[in-house]
Amino acid sequence: MNSNNRGKYKTKQRELILDYLVDNKNRHVTVDEIIDYTKQSGSPVGKTTAYRYIDELEQKGIIRKYTIEKGICACYQYIDKEQKCQNHFHFKCKVCGELYHLDCSFLNTVKDHLCDNHGFEIDSSKTVFYGTCKKCLDKTGGKNE
Repeated sequence: MNSNNRGKYKTKQRELILDYLVDNKNRHVTVDEIIDYTKQSGSPVGKTTAYRYIDELEQKGIIRKYTIEKGICACYQYIDKEQKCQNHFHFKCKVCGELYHLDCSFLNTVKDHLCDNHGFEIDSSKTVFYGTCKKCLDKTGGKNE
């Protein structure tokens, strides 16, 4: 195979991956979810191919990678030009595992304070708070597990 054609074949699969990311831009998705989607769409993508294309999209700044915990699969989010994902924090529920966007003016005030008064700039897109989401708290009667 000619090295110039490398990565240019199976564009239907690449389109499916990108379409899935765009359609789910308001959530964080895993490679396994992407692979399941391509299987259901009739154009299955292998794990290696999916990771290779995901890495390419990340390098180009089209998606953002979130690695929450060591040993846990990373998740990805499509970043469109209007989306301000780098300007908010994230909340990870330790019970159900969901990763939520956390827009909070108080946390932004804390972020500004840390920068202005302590010379420490926080990357809110990579800042994750761990706790229990409302849905899981409601299931346990409001008790943090």
